[in-house]
Amino acid sequence: MPELSRFFGIVITMYARDHPPPHFHARYGEHEVLVDVENSQLLRGSLPRRAQDMVDEWSALHRTELRAAWEALRSGRPPAGIAPLE
Repeated sequence: MPELSRFFGIVITMYARDHPPPHFHARYGEHEVLVDVENSQLLRGSLPRRAQDMVDEWSALHRTELRAAWEALRSGRPPAGIAPLE
């Protein structure tokens, strides 16, 4: 489970053998969501509103890096880390 980024208590990960569509996991405390890389659509789960807003902002800023991370994992390579939200 490669950790791609961490900010304000939110941990962003992707899994090499995960199912399409390309997505990432965001965890905040006991909450978890799956978010579509292409459109930041929430696929499953829920976060507190403020945490969700930060994940939405971060994913919009880093869509290209998220696509590259998904492709790297699917090709058996480790993904590069992605800058946190500041």
